[in-house]
Amino acid sequence: MQYAKIIVDVPTMQTNHPFTYQVPDAQSDLISVGMRVSVPFGNGNRLIQGFVVALVDTLETDAKLKAIDSIIELEPVLNPELLALGQWLATDNFAFQISVYQTMLPSVMRAKYTKTLQLVQPELVTDERVATLFADRFEIPFTADDIDADLLPILQRYQSAKIIQLAYQVNNRAKAKRVLAFKPLLTSAEYNELRQQLNKTATKKARLLTYLMQAKPELQPTKALLAATNITQVDVKQAGEAGWLERTEVEEYRLPKLSTPVQPTNALSLNAEQQVAYDAIAKSLSQPKDDVFLLEGITGSGKTEVYLQAIAKTLAQGQTAMMLVPEITLTPQMMRRVQSRFGSQVAMMHSGLSDGERYDEWRRVQRGEATVVVGARSAIFAPLTNVGLIIIDEEHEATYKQDENPRYHARDVALWRAKYHQATVILGSATPSLESRARAQRGVYQLLTLTHRAQQNALPTAEIVDMREALKVTGDDLFSPVLLTKLADRLQKHEQSVLMLNRRGYANFVMCRDCGNVPRCQNCDLALNLHTDTQRLECHYCGYAEPIPKQCVQCGSKRVAPYGSGTQKVEAQLAQLLPKARVIRMDVDTTRKKGATDTMLQAFGDKKADILLGTQMIAKGLDFPDVTLVGILNADTTLTLPDYRASERTFQLLTQVAGRAGRADKPGEVVIQTFNPEHYAIQLAKLQDYEAFYQQEMQLRHTWQYAPYFYTVQLKFAHETEDAAAKVAYQTAKWLQKRLAPDSVMLGPSAGAVRRLKNKYYYRIIIKYKFDENLATALEELRDASQRLIKQGVQLSIDRDPVNFI
Repeated sequence: MQYAKIIVDVPTMQTNHPFTYQVPDAQSDLISVGMRVSVPFGNGNRLIQGFVVALVDTLETDAKLKAIDSIIELEPVLNPELLALGQWLATDNFAFQISVYQTMLPSVMRAKYTKTLQLVQPELVTDERVATLFADRFEIPFTADDIDADLLPILQRYQSAKIIQLAYQVNNRAKAKRVLAFKPLLTSAEYNELRQQLNKTATKKARLLTYLMQAKPELQPTKALLAATNITQVDVKQAGEAGWLERTEVEEYRLPKLSTPVQPTNALSLNAEQQVAYDAIAKSLSQPKDDVFLLEGITGSGKTEVYLQAIAKTLAQGQTAMMLVPEITLTPQMMRRVQSRFGSQVAMMHSGLSDGERYDEWRRVQRGEATVVVGARSAIFAPLTNVGLIIIDEEHEATYKQDENPRYHARDVALWRAKYHQATVILGSATPSLESRARAQRGVYQLLTLTHRAQQNALPTAEIVDMREALKVTGDDLFSPVLLTKLADRLQKHEQSVLMLNRRGYANFVMCRDCGNVPRCQNCDLALNLHTDTQRLECHYCGYAEPIPKQCVQCGSKRVAPYGSGTQKVEAQLAQLLPKARVIRMDVDTTRKKGATDTMLQAFGDKKADILLGTQMIAKGLDFPDVTLVGILNADTTLTLPDYRASERTFQLLTQVAGRAGRADKPGEVVIQTFNPEHYAIQLAKLQDYEAFYQQEMQLRHTWQYAPYFYTVQLKFAHETEDAAAKVAYQTAKWLQKRLAPDSVMLGPSAGAVRRLKNKYYYRIIIKYKFDENLATALEELRDASQRLIKQGVQLSIDRDPVNFI
């Protein structure tokens, strides 16, 4: 007898301990580790999904075990590496393995359950309506909303009497796309002979035979045949019956499409600094070593070309490679660069694809048909084998850390996978995170620097505009005279500009000028943002929206006015100030539609617009030779965040967006508008002096006892009532305090920076520590206890090294 250890999907009873099931004889030759299976769970007829993590032949118990119900796929969906990675990731991040394994797979492979009613004793049914429900079958789909309210009590009585029973089915949503295909069965000469015998009026058959004469003797999609010959499926069916061709169905990949075709490119010549960096990486690639390189290169220094040539060497050695980018926005442009070198070997993986596209790209990688993966954070789980190189571009970005469970950081996963495969890792950035730079300084990473732009052109010159003074002159808090003059100059020269304001919508809030009332979200303790495109007030956290009020709901006054500025307001003001300027606005609101990001960037690259206006999504990775001006409309938006990394984030964002200017043969300029012109992060971003910023910020972190000198863990408690969230937070703090090392520091409990989000009140505890051998054990106990807290309505999250303190 064979037995399977299975991690099961039970949201209210998650555990990292596998359950043991008996393997039916019929499945013993089919089942293997890494498969998805459907298994019974609990006392009823409930079927749930699980992952097979081990197979054994003997047991230490005589207990009667349940048997696996069915195998969902005929091949494993998780290879041994990903199973081991899931176990490590769950332990390291105080998560549950089932959530990690589901995160690794395309969303269509996550379990979806259907409730059904099964008729067990039909002879005991006396109610006619129940008999009608089961008129021609013994099992029906069950949704309480679809059943008449007066029938539900009868069904409940029948269920209690075991006349009917409730069952759960696991639905497999992962389906391959099938299309009609044909294969020529005759030779070209035979088709020509048949064509000669046709009646002159048989024009459709003549076109079909002419096409078949030239077609290759292999399976090919029928739709190409229909388009070329202007015939119908009926004609193809008749041709099949006549023995001219074979008709069948074949699988067709749903491949992600870019807005325009990708043209092949060749490797560029490297400059001296690039060559030194590439040589060091190539040496590592030639040996089975898990080296980590921090490639610190100023904006425009040619880091991407080093990446591409490193990938080429990896593929030449018969290995695979992956490249991560921090934003979906950057994926199409990077995909073009990589695909132009490596063609159909490249797969794209990110959340902006359709479910079918993500599933098919995942299968291309799993089958070994794609050997290079380009994508955002979740692409780090791509099922590549024999990995030789992992690249994380813009490694400093907070988007590499997942905010939801499991709260992993893609950089940590990359390092684990590199160690498993003895692969090389490249962490690239113009402004590395302080943690990575400190590791390089200690020799944990190897530091490679690119201090000059690839085309030997100068960095853009930057100017800080004190908006406190500019506001006194013009009364305009968006456009200073300096910036407006430079924008008009670029329009006259037919050059392009980039403007960044890291806030979408039209205004931050609206307020009654008589009583001061500000409309707030019904679900969150936040003011609603004004959006003129939808004519609504919207919450950017939960999505709640309501119409723009024509008068104050509190006092009835009509003196309701917008305050603050977003990208929509900037766009409207540009239309008034520079009516001839063609503007493309890029933010979450304009890029929701699939393919919109790629279309907009291609249009800007083709000079169909003069100004690219956007939020931080336009700050990184974009390379347009005619951009000679960057305007940062408000450099202070990230400075006021309740986060010890606020200065670092500000410096990184300003430096990155400034680097979009002057990347070709035309000199660039940057205008930084701020109400805090003396702040060191803004002053050093003007100079693009990362080394000076690093030294100053490290001194402050040492004083404050934050990363990279201390590790941090954040505990969050959420409940629909504030008292309940606070009570559990204080109880946990008291329990934890006894288990912490003497030099570990606990901050809180305290209310969240935003007290209520999505109808839940938040309390948090922050723990700072250098080494605390008891902390991990205590946090594992809390993770397991979180399942009991769910029954009380309390959600507990444990976040190692958090990047978000909202």
